[in-house]
Amino acid sequence: MADALVSAVLQQLTAVVYRDIEKEVTLVVDVRKEAQKLTTTLQTLQAVLMDAEKRQVKEAAVKLWLEKLKATSYDMDDLIDDWNTFVLKFQVSNNKVCFCMPSPCFFFRKIVLHHDFAVNIRDLNKRFQAIAIEKDMFSFELNRDSGESERPVTTSFLDVSEIYGRDQEKNAIIRTLLFENSQQQGLPIISVVGMGGIGKTTLAQLAYNDQEVKAFFEKRIWVCVSDPFDEIRVAKAILEALTGKAPSVAELESLLQKIHLSIERKKFLLILDDVWTEDPMKWESLKHSLKCGTPGSKVLITTRKENVAKIMGSTMLFPLGQLYEEECWSLFSQVALFGRPSGDRKGLEEIGKKIAKKCKGLPLAAKVLGGLLRFKKSKEQWQSVLDSELWELEEVEKGLFPPLLLSYYDLPSTLRQCFAYCALFIKDSVIEKDKLIKLWMAQGFFRGMLHKEMELIGEECFDDLAMRSFFQDFQKDENNNSVMKCKMHDIVHDFARFLTKNECLMLAMEVVKEPSRIDSYNGNFRHLVMVLEKESPFPSYICNVEKLRSLLIKSYNKNSLISGALPKLFDQLKCLRSLDLSWGSIKEIPKEIGKLINLRYLKLSNNHDLLELPETLCDLYNLQTLDLTRCRSLLKLPSGIGKLMNLRHLDNWETFGLRSMPKGMRRLTGLRSLKEVVVSDGSNGNKTFTLGDLANLSYLRGDLKIRGLGNAGDVTEARKAKLHSKKDLFGLTLNFDSSTARMCDEDTILEALQPPGNMERLDIRCFNGPILFPSWLNSSALAQLRHVTLGNCRNWTLLPPLGELPSLESLQILNMNGVKKVGEEFLGLRKEEGQTSTPPSSSPMIAFPNLKSLRFSNMVKWKHWINCEIPSTRVAEMDNAIMPRLQSLDLQRCGMLKALPHYLLGLTSLKELSVDWCPVLVEYCQKEWSNISRIPNIRLDGVYVQRSSH
Repeated sequence: MADALVSAVLQQLTAVVYRDIEKEVTLVVDVRKEAQKLTTTLQTLQAVLMDAEKRQVKEAAVKLWLEKLKATSYDMDDLIDDWNTFVLKFQVSNNKVCFCMPSPCFFFRKIVLHHDFAVNIRDLNKRFQAIAIEKDMFSFELNRDSGESERPVTTSFLDVSEIYGRDQEKNAIIRTLLFENSQQQGLPIISVVGMGGIGKTTLAQLAYNDQEVKAFFEKRIWVCVSDPFDEIRVAKAILEALTGKAPSVAELESLLQKIHLSIERKKFLLILDDVWTEDPMKWESLKHSLKCGTPGSKVLITTRKENVAKIMGSTMLFPLGQLYEEECWSLFSQVALFGRPSGDRKGLEEIGKKIAKKCKGLPLAAKVLGGLLRFKKSKEQWQSVLDSELWELEEVEKGLFPPLLLSYYDLPSTLRQCFAYCALFIKDSVIEKDKLIKLWMAQGFFRGMLHKEMELIGEECFDDLAMRSFFQDFQKDENNNSVMKCKMHDIVHDFARFLTKNECLMLAMEVVKEPSRIDSYNGNFRHLVMVLEKESPFPSYICNVEKLRSLLIKSYNKNSLISGALPKLFDQLKCLRSLDLSWGSIKEIPKEIGKLINLRYLKLSNNHDLLELPETLCDLYNLQTLDLTRCRSLLKLPSGIGKLMNLRHLDNWETFGLRSMPKGMRRLTGLRSLKEVVVSDGSNGNKTFTLGDLANLSYLRGDLKIRGLGNAGDVTEARKAKLHSKKDLFGLTLNFDSSTARMCDEDTILEALQPPGNMERLDIRCFNGPILFPSWLNSSALAQLRHVTLGNCRNWTLLPPLGELPSLESLQILNMNGVKKVGEEFLGLRKEEGQTSTPPSSSPMIAFPNLKSLRFSNMVKWKHWINCEIPSTRVAEMDNAIMPRLQSLDLQRCGMLKALPHYLLGLTSLKELSVDWCPVLVEYCQKEWSNISRIPNIRLDGVYVQRSSH
């Protein structure tokens, strides 16, 4: 990680040297010279860091040298951050962002800071120069863009008796290899993808040596490709396998021609093991030379990267998962218990199974740990391994981590930082992707990448790490199938901890009383996770670790003792970039928080008793993320919040106590996410944020809830908001709740709040306007709308023509007390009084063409769900013309509803019917059982009366 840190410091330093803000904030000449000298020194160091990073695993002296370099780089980064924060304050004070006038002593502070900056940068320059001199002791190799990496060379031979748990995958791959299609177009390429040590090579060997495979192919070739992808070397290896002798030619073109002649009109199988290259040009010429084989020829590659498989043009992908627990134990025990007497084996099996379980299905881990324990004779030695952390065991590091290190060193420097930071998550915990990306941002991992937004870079880094199998157990958003959460395999987590064991520390309840563990690190670690139980005292000695950059406190049982430690904490830990105080039972944030000038991520979520935030919080000019989720008692935001120029995410979901927002919010033009906007009742005059101020927040994305719309007094403000222009918003909630008497015609407000055309989720609540639906609620304006909820719209006696929406997948209608019937107007098949849109006569007559889930709840006056009357000229078109994809129908507390329409009962797509607290309808279902029983799953009043076994 040192190279990434040095690169970041270099970028920062270059920006400082050449920054000039209207000639008012500049470096004095001697400081500029020192900075330029330091830049040269850092570039010299950077040139050898790739070799140093790889050698540190085996050479303790190199590791110590790198630790010294990282510590000094961190100090330099802190100094530059202080300078940048000074510049931000200057912008504010100089009315660049008009919030306040300069204080009388500002220019004196400017001179003092220049002097301090000069002294500190001179001292750091001396430290870096000393480190640069020390590097010559190690004879490091200079960084190369490409070069032969040390990787284990694989062969096609193995002992089949040592293979466990891959029968299903082996058989699937063999079937694919043996499949022959005379109409085959192109050369089939099969890819086995998975993390290092998962068994890709083993699986390829099993298939390669299968007797049917041997008989099926005239020529079989095995090549260990590794990295870099040397076309000439690979071509030579293929040709040697085909001809049985080493080729005498060295030109690529000659080699390819000989390969072409050797396989022409022959059925061949080529295994390319351990492919890493993501350059399609490296593979293209070789691929063309292989197209002359007969139909049935195949190429099988193994790779750790799904992206490599795609670039290679794979026609079939086999992602490889972990072994089952019993299979993992079989593999582990064969190695660990090899040659032991049966009596000894029985005595070790109980502990051994626990150790094998720790492997969590990784064949490599099972083999490595088995090999370690093979030479440990006593039960106590095995128990010691079971109780120890893997990264603290030197024997395990040598056997287990090389394949992970190979994957790790293949990562770009930024990705290495991102992966290593994941060590801060508790083992086996769920990792929220959004939180992880914001933490990466807070640490400055994406600085200098100005070509795109930090959040998008974070998404790409997450996807890259996921593709390389560093993450697993993905939880996806049911709306758009994007990954929301994941986990890290325990072994991979151990590896991350191994990489960061001198920088990251995790303190659980039982060790927070042990300051000696802190002291043993000499205060040099930078990231701390602390797990506190309910009555656990906050360890005051943490405040002495002044160089902390991350402090993430896990207070699972709402530890109320945290609050008392906060003033000292804020006073001392001024290098913090990330601070998590969620679930802390905090009632008040002390004013000292304003001293955390480098803070970029502040999580205060689920502090349910927190009433307000101090104005000094607005001095955190670097803050990017402020998470106030479920701070339900919070009454107001600080009035100076507009000073937070770098704020990108204000997560204020379920802050029910907020009745207004400060006017300064309109200045937060860099906001990417804002969960809730509160429209005030106007009691604070022009000091509060208005609907019209939303126009300034042009970068908002994701989901937005606007509540208090019943307080809106002027439709002009709603028009000014320009919601329709916010193209990155995909979810919108419009809540017309009110803290006072209604102040305007809500129908004009709703009409003015037209969402953008790419909106996917819409929720309208508590609308009290007349039954005049907005003109934009139609197929042409909201063609991508997939999810709709309408609730508590008391004056609506009819439902809007939602059947027109072509992409609608789920619909909820809740608490519509004025609705007595649902008919054709709901389907959008004909125009009703007051409606503004009708599908053109030429449109296909399909209502709700993509609806899958439909729910009605608390429709207390609803009696009739009317069958659709179809014009005789269109009857032939009506098969499956209403809700043809409906899968789930849920009706709750619709006490007067008498029957279901016939067009629903005939749907073959309908798989689930739930009817609860609807006595009349339940009786109808029982009478019409012969028609209803075709639905596979039927639940009446909470009891399944019919349930499919599928």
